[in-house]
Amino acid sequence: MTRVMGVVNVTPDSFSEGGAFGDPAAAIAHARRLVAEGADLIDVGGESTRPGSEPVPEQVELDRVVPVIEALAGTIGGTEISVDTTKPAVAIAAVAAGATVINDVSASLEAVAADQGVGWVAMHSLGPSATMQDDPRYDDVVEEIASFLEDAVARGRSTGVERMWVDPGIGFGKTTVHNLELVANLDRFTAIAPVLIGVSRKRFVGELHAVSDGIAGETPVTPADDRYEGSVAMATWSAHLGADIVRVHDVRGTVHAVRVVNS
Repeated sequence: MTRVMGVVNVTPDSFSEGGAFGDPAAAIAHARRLVAEGADLIDVGGESTRPGSEPVPEQVELDRVVPVIEALAGTIGGTEISVDTTKPAVAIAAVAAGATVINDVSASLEAVAADQGVGWVAMHSLGPSATMQDDPRYDDVVEEIASFLEDAVARGRSTGVERMWVDPGIGFGKTTVHNLELVANLDRFTAIAPVLIGVSRKRFVGELHAVSDGIAGETPVTPADDRYEGSVAMATWSAHLGADIVRVHDVRGTVHAVRVVNS
């Protein structure tokens, strides 16, 4: 049964929403809307990881995510809260505030997850956000990323993490061809551990939209707010291929689509 994770970016520079939810009060209200729309998990992040973005100071990230998690914890029923971070101190503070999953794009926080007794998502990224899309190359994108994630899971198990997911990192140092190969071979990753996948509003979806709209010659990629159908389609296909969690911005439509696949 695939679950839907709703994205809450408490940042001024999210690739998908800009700074719409940079204010904690706006982020809290948005998270509650996503829960009402059927989200099984809420993923709260305070540092943009879009291509070209730079890290933010630890205290800035803490000030963004902790108030949101504290306000949501214990008030959104059975919906779990995850924190999207690579910083140990932020992860620890988020767990203290009520998060039960660390969504880790650096795949380096297994010891923190084990020590805190929470779930851990290990994601693959080809270097830091600032440079990961400069010229991504692989000899075999599926096998190289699978090997990376197998190593991450082994580390997680050795440190005592009880709940783990792997994320192939769609769009994190990958071309459109790479992304499509990863989705097509999702069973390679479900054989390693439960899979979390984030395809929502990614650039490659915008490229596919431009082709389907017949405008690729003039507009190679549609804007982030015009990638709804492709995002839902990719999430639904991922659910069909066995993804345990799909991380999305458009919760309502994805929940209904995934329910059709799960039924």
